[in-house]
Parts: sequence; C-alpha cells; structure tokens
Amino acid sequence: MGPHPAVAAIRLAVRRVLHDILTELTTEQTTEQTTEQTTEHSGDRTPLPPSAPLVLVACSGGADSIALASALSFEAPKLGVRAGGITVDHGLQSGSDLRAQDVVLRLRGLGLDPVESVAVSVGRAGGPEAAARDARYAALDAAAERHGASAVLLGHTRDDQAETVLLGLARGSGIRSLSGMAAVSGAGGRYRRPFLHVDRQTARKACMVQSLPVWDDPHNVDPAYTRSRLRHEGLPALEKALGRGVVEALARTARLSRDDADALDSWASQAETSVRDDTGLLECAKLYALPSAVRRRVLRRAAIDAGAPAGSLFARHIEEVDRLITGWRGQGAINLPGRVVAQRQGGRLVIRQG
Repeated sequence: MGPHPAVAAIRLAVRRVLHDILTELTTEQTTEQTTEQTTEHSGDRTPLPPSAPLVLVACSGGADSIALASALSFEAPKLGVRAGGITVDHGLQSGSDLRAQDVVLRLRGLGLDPVESVAVSVGRAGGPEAAARDARYAALDAAAERHGASAVLLGHTRDDQAETVLLGLARGSGIRSLSGMAAVSGAGGRYRRPFLHVDRQTARKACMVQSLPVWDDPHNVDPAYTRSRLRHEGLPALEKALGRGVVEALARTARLSRDDADALDSWASQAETSVRDDTGLLECAKLYALPSAVRRRVLRRAAIDAGAPAGSLFARHIEEVDRLITGWRGQGAINLPGRVVAQRQGGRLVIRQG
C-alpha cells in the first residue's frame, strides 16, 4: 500500500525539483557519480559524502514548511542529495527563540543535517511584513553561502500564490506583480518553490497523517497584517461570491502573467540599446516609438541602474517619468526613490542620482 495521497503529492513535487537541481548541477561526469550514489543510498540512511550536493529547506515550523522538510528528508537520500534545514528567528514574538530551537529539533528528528537557527534583527523599512521578509531572505542567503548549498526550498503553496496575485492587483503594480512568486528565483536560481501547484490543505493533511507536529503562527490570523486579512476575509468572500476555484484560477493567472511579463522584459532588454545615443543617454523620440509596455520597462530598468531601489519603485513613479516622453509640456524633474532624478534635456532623458 502506497503513501497517503497528500504525502505522495508533496513528495512528487519535491522529487521533481530535486531532479531539476541535479540536472542543472551535473556534467556528464557528475551525472554518473550521482547515479552511483542513488543506487548506494536508496532506501537507507547511509551518510552521503560531503561532495554530494546540499539542498536546504527554510522551515518556520508551520504545516507548509514541515511538510516540505519531511518530503525533502524522504526524497533527497534516494537521489544522492544531502538535505539540511534553516529556521529564522525574527524575534518578533515572545519565546520565538525557544520555538526556533524546537524547529531545529524537529528537523534533526527528520534526519536533516546540517540544521541551524539564525536570529535576525527586523527593521522598519517598507512596513513590518516587508522588513521581516527582507531580513529572512538575507539570513537565508547567508546560510546558503555558509553551507555551500545548491538550493533553498521554500514552502509557498498555491494559496500563497493566489494571495500574492490579489495583493499585486490591489496595488495596481502591473503584470509583473500579477505574476506572483516564481518557481525559481534568487541569485543563480537559489530559491525553489515546489508547492506552488499544491494547496495549503494538502500540506497540512500530509503533516497530520504522518503525525508531524506543526506550529501555527499567530501573525497568520492577526488582522493587523494585510495578508492575514486577505487570507481569512478577502479570499473567503471572493469564493462565496464567485464560487470555488478562485484560488486555482488566481494561481493560473500568475503563471500566464509570468510568461507575458518575461516576454516583455526580454523585448525591453533588446530594445534598450536601440534607444540610446552614442553617449548612452536615452533618446526621447525613440522611446516614444516603443509600445508603452516596453517603454516603461526600459524606464524602470534605467531608474534601477541609476540607484533607485527596485522594491520602492512603484508603477506611479514610472508613469510620471513616462509623461516626460509622452506628455512633454516643459515639466520639471521627477524625483524617484533612492534620490534618483529623471529629467528631459534637449531631447534626451537623463536619469541619475541627484
């Protein structure tokens, strides 16, 4: 008798991602070595050699990440991959250090190694949720570098993806925001999200049937947080009004939007060189001739290259710069985040730090 369907689903998702990682990592020689390791280690817990690739799981102790850790623990040894875990203590709740220690014990109990807890200091830039996210990813980046990990797995589910799409829609940030979270992201494709096609209930069910204890973060039900309100009020209201299947439809929207956004980004990258003069300045007439979706991508890229923080550069900023091209009436310079200034000078668009 095979595993419970929920357990089978999460293991399959992780297995596919591990195969992708190995395919990207291996040359013909290391492929042969991996095959030998698979035969030797399948079905047992014989320690893998230090030369075997390491994949870490980012684990908060919640159902999604615990399910991910259990699936990684099961699948990785069969493929000759070492499996480790990292938990980040944000220090935002009383006793968070003790919970982090408990997560470490759980991960070690699943057979993961190395395992560690990393404490971070959360700032205030961009609001509490964004600041916590920035601190978390910085810690995960550092841990991956420290341990020489080939990838870090994240437990975001299809439900998380749907929430991300709705948040992007509410901000009016354009098609890239509607693309949600990428299955592969980060420097060199470091971050992998195996569960973007798996719903949250499946991950929780997998934990339950395997008797894996999980921790439910009180922040996830705190109405002070935007995502929490969306999860417990917004999405249920949409499903009540529109019927079941909203989450799946939003996740599908993310996939389709990402394909479109990637194509437009590629077009903008190719077009950028053709709209600059010999000195590298953007020519307004040539920018005007571009489709607006492409032109605005060129402008956004130029602003970021000049020093504007990508996370603080919103659609309204780019629209103001775009009016220097499409609605020129002699207006003055546009101030952008990061002390970047955009202004029109003699038929050229100059974007630089002021």
